[in-house]
Amino acid sequence: MAFVNSEYCFTFVDVGAQGRMNDAGVYATTSVYRKIIRNELLLPPPEPLLGRLKKVPYVFIGDDAFPMSNTLLKPYGGNHQKGSLERIFNYRLCRARRVVENVFGIYASVFRVFRSPMLLQPDKAALICMTCCLLHNFLRRSATSRKIYAPTGTFDYEEDGELIHGTWRNDIQGMTSFNPLVKKPRKPSEEAKDIRREFTEYCMTSGAVEWQN
Repeated sequence: MAFVNSEYCFTFVDVGAQGRMNDAGVYATTSVYRKIIRNELLLPPPEPLLGRLKKVPYVFIGDDAFPMSNTLLKPYGGNHQKGSLERIFNYRLCRARRVVENVFGIYASVFRVFRSPMLLQPDKAALICMTCCLLHNFLRRSATSRKIYAPTGTFDYEEDGELIHGTWRNDIQGMTSFNPLVKKPRKPSEEAKDIRREFTEYCMTSGAVEWQN
């Protein structure tokens, strides 16, 4: 389980959950989850989105495998009509989540130990995972190695509204080390729904971009 920022760096990593656990179980075992529910993460106080009045909390984003809460946004489930609020919100959320996908992509592309399952004791496998995360961050942040580690074109980008895949995608064919989390349906709270609705309306009003439709 990992959180990343817009600079393609890991900000939180937790290694060691059992592969059979569902998404909620994995997330709930992390220290960052416990800090969130105890209000110990020192997130900024809620405030309105640009051009809006309703105050909303600072949130993390995830895919539909995660349980939605007041601090975690996920996409709307199902298929939605083109131009609808839900479809546009899902598109905008997907663009942000693409950063996470790219981080794991180059991580596995460069550190080839992740190309297949590790035949190691769990503690050694966890140590390798954490070490590679630290190396990834170091190589991304160092001025001398950043362009060598992730040269132009490595990550996905958009050009005239068209998605151009990054070069890392050419190096991960047949990779079997990362398995998808098990999804388990659950009903979010009404407050969590209201928060997502506010972000959704923001994407259609003051936060709209010309290519989203």
